[in-house]
Amino acid sequence: MTGQLLIALTLTVLIELGVLWLLMERRGKVLALSVVINVLTNVPLNLYVMHVGYSTKVILTGELLVFIVEALWYLIFIRDIKKAVVYSFLCNAVSFLSGLLGTTVCSYLLMN
Repeated sequence: MTGQLLIALTLTVLIELGVLWLLMERRGKVLALSVVINVLTNVPLNLYVMHVGYSTKVILTGELLVFIVEALWYLIFIRDIKKAVVYSFLCNAVSFLSGLLGTTVCSYLLMN
């Protein structure tokens, strides 16, 4: 289980840093804050989902909470509500969809 959490966290951090980079965010402070907030949100979310179950309702509710927490986190440090919401939404959407795609592909490959 620890290995799965570490892989999920590492991939999420790399994907979200990539999204921020594509959004032209180059401030080291903001990039470092992205890593910190992902440690604070990704691990608890994954532990919760593992404990409660992988239902669509659980995952979407958790992702919504993470989006809100991360948007507030960015807002505190960058003081721009539009950027905070865009950063949080796009980072979480891309990492979530990447995880969904990766899980789907892995499941398909394992079944065939």
